[in-house]
Amino acid sequence: MQPYALTVDRFLDHGAKWHPQAEVVTARDAGQVDRIGYAGLHARSRRLSTLLAGLGIGDGDLVATLAWNTQAHLETWFAVMGMGAVCHTLNPRLGEAHLATMLAQSRARVLVVAADLAPLARRIAAKADALERVLSIDGAVGDDDGVIRIEPLEPMIEVAQGDVPWGDFDEHAPCGLCFTSGTTGAPKGVTYTHRGIFLHTLRTLQADAMALSMRERVLLAVPMFHANGWGVPFAAPAVGARLVLPGRHLDGASLATLINGESVTVAIGVATVWLALVEHLDASGGQTPSLERVIVGGAPIAPALMQRIERRLGASVQTSWGMTELSPTGTVAPPHDPDRAAHQSGRPSIGVDLLLTDAQGVALPSQRGTEGHLRVRGASTVQRYFGETQPAVDAQGWFDTGDLARIDPDGRLVITGRAKDLIKSGGEWINPAEIEEIVGGLPEVSLAAVIGREDSRWGERPVLLVELREGGAMEDQALIDALRGRVASWWLPDEVIRVERMPLAATGKIDRMRLRAEFGGAPVETGT
Repeated sequence: MQPYALTVDRFLDHGAKWHPQAEVVTARDAGQVDRIGYAGLHARSRRLSTLLAGLGIGDGDLVATLAWNTQAHLETWFAVMGMGAVCHTLNPRLGEAHLATMLAQSRARVLVVAADLAPLARRIAAKADALERVLSIDGAVGDDDGVIRIEPLEPMIEVAQGDVPWGDFDEHAPCGLCFTSGTTGAPKGVTYTHRGIFLHTLRTLQADAMALSMRERVLLAVPMFHANGWGVPFAAPAVGARLVLPGRHLDGASLATLINGESVTVAIGVATVWLALVEHLDASGGQTPSLERVIVGGAPIAPALMQRIERRLGASVQTSWGMTELSPTGTVAPPHDPDRAAHQSGRPSIGVDLLLTDAQGVALPSQRGTEGHLRVRGASTVQRYFGETQPAVDAQGWFDTGDLARIDPDGRLVITGRAKDLIKSGGEWINPAEIEEIVGGLPEVSLAAVIGREDSRWGERPVLLVELREGGAMEDQALIDALRGRVASWWLPDEVIRVERMPLAATGKIDRMRLRAEFGGAPVETGT
């Protein structure tokens, strides 16, 4: 057979050749959109590669991005990866100190930044000694601060001359770098390879996974700056699907306008994004008749929320599970599974293997129906973290996900919690996920989280934080009573704390580190 390197430039090459008019649509302000076909996107990306080569970027060099889901960001992805450089996506919703550390650690030579993020870019660029150029996309940048010069990229692309070959390098070469979200610990860098991303894309396209095809019009609400946008920016041109990018417009009204204006059939993002859409439609009386499927991930979805999304949007919900370390998809529920349920995260596709172990990493005798610590291995699974010499896997190649899970008799994965989220009270373990599933299923509750709070007698005790639905009313005691008889009595939270808005990370997952920092300390004793 011919040598045919599995490199990600082939996705856009294919889209440009066989689906040249299939569109990438980007939402702008005031309901406006930009459009470009895959052929046009390919041509612009190739010119951008030429420009980057003229700036001295070559194989293995790092180019960082600090941007939203837009055409210009997508062009940068393919331009950087196609020429053999490495695209380091930075999450603009992380803290400035974290971003500066990541940029300094990657030693990126060029930073491509969305114009509205220029002030943040200047602050972190000032701390990155390897950085040589800062280039702006998606609008005009304000006045120069006299320290960090930001050059507009668009005029430079228009005059770029020459051609830089794409591909023609080892498929095992790195192509991307993304740091974990940092919601449960310090962020770590994960380096993606061309081969890993290529195989990941083929898995997600399968009929029992995301099942994207040229008939689909896909709204990508997953941030491109986290975990490869779940691989959709590669999958869409691979099949010629219309790719709809919302920019930073993720409010319910903007999403409804975009879905209806582009006749979106598949929407992909975390559950909290679709909650905002549902609440807008409830308030406005609107509909999204074209929408057929909603693919959710990031964190387990409450059954009541899944039912509410399906009922209001008229679309079936596909659950999934993954991690930054898995490129990121691990399992996906089939699109038309009649037995789908919110607590299930689907089955793995070929190329992903799962293992349940005890706390010491020893495989459980039975891999069905028993809770264990979840490990995974495969062609798109991390081997070691960026900048570290020690492997992140055991001797057999298994990566410890940190999740607790069960696998049902039919092979469906059920995530039951995070090992580090378990609360040890009086020497016994409490699983917050079980409490959250019950409370989150109450019709009055929008979001629920349980954390451990320091306790002088028991070590830790659970406290329940809730965000009620708009117009929802429920007494603290009623929230606790909903748990009685369904969890052990000593699992009942000591306190209910109401929050106006649950703190969320950029990926839409509840920010447990922030909750622990704010509410996890020992309660202040008051006396008379």
